[in-house]
Amino acid sequence: MPVGIFRVCLVVITAIVNHPLLFPKENGTVPENTEEIIQKMKEREESLRLEQLRLEQEIAEQEATQKTLEKAAEVVEESKEEKVRWDMWTALSMVIFLLIELWRQDFQEGIGQDTGGEEDDMAVLGKAFKGVAFPDKAVLASFYEKRILGTTGDMARMREMVEGFADDLLEALRSVCNRDADMEVEDCMGVGSMYENWRVRKPFVCDLIVPFAPPEPYCFRSQTWCSGDSFPPDEQGYGTIKVCRADEDVTGCICDKTKLGEDMLCLLHSQANTTRPSSEMEDLLCFKNTQYLDADQVMKWFQIAVTKAWNRISHKYEFDLSFSLLDSPGALKIKFKSGKSIAFNLTPVVQYENSDVYFISHFPRSSLAADLPSGTHWFLTFAVYERRFIQLVSKTLPANACHVSCLQILSFLHGKQCSLTGPSGLTNYHLKTVMLHLLQARPSQDWAPEKLEARLQDMLKFLEKCLHEKKLYHFFIGNGKVPAELGFPIIFQRAEPLNLFRPFVLRRDVYRKTVDTFHEMLRNMSALINEYTVHIPLAQTNGIHKESL
Repeated sequence: MPVGIFRVCLVVITAIVNHPLLFPKENGTVPENTEEIIQKMKEREESLRLEQLRLEQEIAEQEATQKTLEKAAEVVEESKEEKVRWDMWTALSMVIFLLIELWRQDFQEGIGQDTGGEEDDMAVLGKAFKGVAFPDKAVLASFYEKRILGTTGDMARMREMVEGFADDLLEALRSVCNRDADMEVEDCMGVGSMYENWRVRKPFVCDLIVPFAPPEPYCFRSQTWCSGDSFPPDEQGYGTIKVCRADEDVTGCICDKTKLGEDMLCLLHSQANTTRPSSEMEDLLCFKNTQYLDADQVMKWFQIAVTKAWNRISHKYEFDLSFSLLDSPGALKIKFKSGKSIAFNLTPVVQYENSDVYFISHFPRSSLAADLPSGTHWFLTFAVYERRFIQLVSKTLPANACHVSCLQILSFLHGKQCSLTGPSGLTNYHLKTVMLHLLQARPSQDWAPEKLEARLQDMLKFLEKCLHEKKLYHFFIGNGKVPAELGFPIIFQRAEPLNLFRPFVLRRDVYRKTVDTFHEMLRNMSALINEYTVHIPLAQTNGIHKESL
């Protein structure tokens, strides 16, 4: 038994001693397994590190995307708030603008374009006059006497000659026309600067208007932009002329305004009266397939009639007569054998109802004026009332009043400047409108001859203000203070004021050119006047200044 136990113990001890893990140095296979394990562990560690980096990068990208979304949400929210604030300010600005516009219209109601007549207001407006040497009274008086008064006699002789020839020409025109089919021509009337005695630049051109009417049984029925029907803004100041039978009541019957149907007849108007051949209306100078008078047809008829009339009376005169402008129906030129010539305009017009307002077929155009909307639109001219207003006011002014002198000097300066720098949007009609507004706004004693310098400055400052605001209102349209003695139609007094400078808003290039020309004229004013002024001793000039002080 003890031997057996001993043997078992010996076997166990031998097994323990020979175990490979107990003595690794003596076993050659152990190191290979260890390196392989270590290598695998390193590879695993590397893969884990790469996986960690990838996860960290994904987390960073997710955080960046989240921040971007948050910022975008903040921007959208801010834009919404800004839009709400902008809409609120826009609405508030519109309300303020409307209130200002309503206040302005209330302020100008019944006044037209009032200057206020206050010297302080005029002083504020003269920003363009800083650094401008304005001619004194002596220089202006000398310039006016030398340059302008010398032409008055020539104007009177020319008016007399042109009026006599025009009467003879129109009498011959009536004799060559068919009284039953052609238009009936009335006597001519002189209008414009030549007949208001303020034209200064040559060549002198007389403007004559010739009213005409249709043959019986026809008549003209006119319609203006302020008669109640809607006209676009670009057609303000225009009207249309309808050719109707004298016994036709276009306002009392609805058969012309509605379609009655093929099986219905108007009991007041027969079919023969309401349906007219197209050729008949064209013979009455109407636009094709309409009853509206066509300005182009009138131009052709008038030129042909004038040519026939001249052929009948040409043997009585020792000069030639020709049309000077192809696009104007009555722009005529008399050519003498000596080489001299006289130009005048003989323009057909249509009377507006029983007034002295006329529809004019062709109006002298400028770079500011737009083309006519169509051949059936006629421009209204108030030239007869303008001449009468100047004559009426002149009776209340001091002797030798300076209103015409101011207009003549301003017209001369502007014409001279345009000859140097090219045409601008301003016309002599704009300058006359400025004078008319000031004539109505200022007391009569302010137009004494010794106040020429002050009134000329007023006109220039007023014109500067109008150019700055792009607003120069027509003197008669919308002016409730027109003297009752003129008999001016009330429909035009109650109309909305007509802004003559409205095209400046649409044509910025013309506006810029006009403003530059005006400022250049102010800078060159002294030089332009001195060019036509005799030398005045300095002592005399200083004496005049002391008297004025």
